[in-house]
Amino acid sequence: MTEKNIIKLVVGPIATNCWIYPIDEKSAAIIDPGDEADVIISALKKSNLSPQFILLTHGHFDHIAAVPYLAEAFPNEMQIAIHQLDSQYLGPDAYKAHSLSIKAAMGGSEFIDAFWHDLPSADCFLEEGGTIGPFTVLHLPGHTQGSVAFWDEKYGLLFSGDTLFKGGYGRTDLPGGNEQQLLASLNRLFIMDENIKVYPGHGNTTTIGKEKQNRNFK
Repeated sequence: MTEKNIIKLVVGPIATNCWIYPIDEKSAAIIDPGDEADVIISALKKSNLSPQFILLTHGHFDHIAAVPYLAEAFPNEMQIAIHQLDSQYLGPDAYKAHSLSIKAAMGGSEFIDAFWHDLPSADCFLEEGGTIGPFTVLHLPGHTQGSVAFWDEKYGLLFSGDTLFKGGYGRTDLPGGNEQQLLASLNRLFIMDENIKVYPGHGNTTTIGKEKQNRNFK
């Protein structure tokens, strides 16, 4: 697999990166389908890929809003996976959790009220050191309690969600956020191979080495 096989889609009003990661010639993992399900479905069809997994780096709405539409488009074809500590962002009671986060971020819930669609429950829960598809799961709390990264050791790739960005890292002022935990999670990443390419939840790709060198925090 080469870099060109990974499809990047920037979706939704907060410009979230949705990644389509081919597992083989026919199937793929969709990482953080944050919005615009029609765009994601079109990209899958264009590449002749079927989703085997929806992998969620965390539960914030801008990373999962397309999940119910994808579940409807591909019934019984894929597993939806999230860390159990962010499980409240899926399932029948998800609106409450999202409303709290959106109100904390924006002062009101209008952002989700206008286009809310009930979210399905997770099919499986991710845990530290577990594997799903080609990935090893790294539990990286701080942005949320259930934040994770997906690491493909074979190809030296890591999908970091909102834990690590190019030139920055995720906010910790929303429900479940913890700055000291996030800094510890970042320090954990910075002892990994510096050549690992990082595919973040927002913005451009980077590497562990570049962010370790350029970090502006202790």
